[in-house]
Amino acid sequence: MILSKFVDELPIPPILKPRWKDQFYTYYEVNMTEFSQSLHSQLNNSTVWGYENGYPGPTIEVESGEKVFIKWINNLPDKHLFPIDYTVHGAHWDVPDVRTVVHVHGACVEWESDGYPEAWFTKGFKQVGPYFRKQIYRYDNCNHACTLWYHDHTIGITRLNIYAGLAGFYLIRENRERSLNLPSGKYEIPLMIQDKTFNEDGSLYYPKQPEKPIPELETSIIPEFIGDTILVNGKVWPYLEVEPRKYRFRLLNASNTRFYRIKLDSGQFMYQIATDGGLLEYPIGIREIMLAPAERADVIIDFTNLEGKNIIMTNDAPAPFPGGDKPDPLTVGQVMQFRVTLPLSSVDTSTIPAYMVPVPKIKEQSVTRIRYLTLNDTMDQYGREWMLLDNKPWDAPISENPKLGTTEIWYLINVTDDSHPIHLHLIDFQILDRRNFDVDKFNKEKVIEYTGPAMPPEPQERGWKDTVRANPKQVTRIIMEFGPFTGLYIWHCHILEHEDYEMMRPYIVIR
Repeated sequence: MILSKFVDELPIPPILKPRWKDQFYTYYEVNMTEFSQSLHSQLNNSTVWGYENGYPGPTIEVESGEKVFIKWINNLPDKHLFPIDYTVHGAHWDVPDVRTVVHVHGACVEWESDGYPEAWFTKGFKQVGPYFRKQIYRYDNCNHACTLWYHDHTIGITRLNIYAGLAGFYLIRENRERSLNLPSGKYEIPLMIQDKTFNEDGSLYYPKQPEKPIPELETSIIPEFIGDTILVNGKVWPYLEVEPRKYRFRLLNASNTRFYRIKLDSGQFMYQIATDGGLLEYPIGIREIMLAPAERADVIIDFTNLEGKNIIMTNDAPAPFPGGDKPDPLTVGQVMQFRVTLPLSSVDTSTIPAYMVPVPKIKEQSVTRIRYLTLNDTMDQYGREWMLLDNKPWDAPISENPKLGTTEIWYLINVTDDSHPIHLHLIDFQILDRRNFDVDKFNKEKVIEYTGPAMPPEPQERGWKDTVRANPKQVTRIIMEFGPFTGLYIWHCHILEHEDYEMMRPYIVIR
């Protein structure tokens, strides 16, 4: 079933209104429900899950430093949209099939409100996970202006819950950013990019088995999910009509597994102004941008003097990355279309500033602890890929316990064939470098022998990050200060199929 491209307009998620707001705090309620939604005009409506009856969920906009309380409410049915593999840790028969917990990705937040994978809850909070602490989460929003997103994080079924539609944008604003006169209002648009596969009847397809089925299991987890259709903001291959002026786009890769290398078929520059954790020091002109799952990038695209042109946003990242197949240029090699067809409604006075904000480098001299952590690929009893961090499963004793206010460097030693987007909760980090090393020697002798020089982060990564591409056969070094909260957090691979099985570890920030 080949769907026509660029026949449906890009939807823009609404801004969520708070239930209560005064000078002290803001309060929201967010319901999770099942509903049907048109994802393409040539398809029957698809049954999806979403926040506030929308997929993606509504955009939550807050100010830096604003105290925000959110009650996340599970009103989903008892039956899951997709088949569950009960052999996956945290998803055994002894827990309800449908359970949720929400994580604001990139948030600076107390641990009880972080969306810990075992803090799940069911409809009406009837059943809750062992680490459930409160019904109403508190967000202190101690970040600078940045593009965050909220999504499900339930242990053992995160891949299914997000694929069903449980994701939305969470934007933090501040006056310093407003003063830069970036494109704003209707000229600032979030773009959530995902891949899906559809059944003939328009329902979402998620595989029950890997390519080599596991005969003794009815449903088995798969090593990665690669969809054959690209959606932006919940619409298949949409188009957006734009004026001949500058626009700001907040790009988010919310796919389960797929990486995107984004370009414009006009060959023109995009001007990147921000990474995961906020503004860069100065904009960079780039012709392509790499986004691993969960990574964000803010770009300004200038459509001035392009009246009447159609510009296609393309993707040429192999899937799985980096060793997989190149995308078909006629299908998943295309993301969406911009049509420069709207008349200019007013003079474009927005700017691409020469300088934005200082991004002070964390000094390596301030480091109190260095950790060497491996990314591993082993086999389980069914012969399936079992992805681990530091060769430890989720429920092994906690081994990473940074002290509040201290600075650490983590060496992410990737001995697998995949690039893994590694995400740490609570904090933003900076990428120091990546370096090739001799994997065979490391596996035999546990010695890192570098085989090339250290490569600095790409220009597009030289800001605050919460997710980093740890490439195969490389050591990726990141540096960060732990705080401002103590408590139980996690770090994991953001390929959702890896995270669920079992490339996720708790860590604890101690006093």
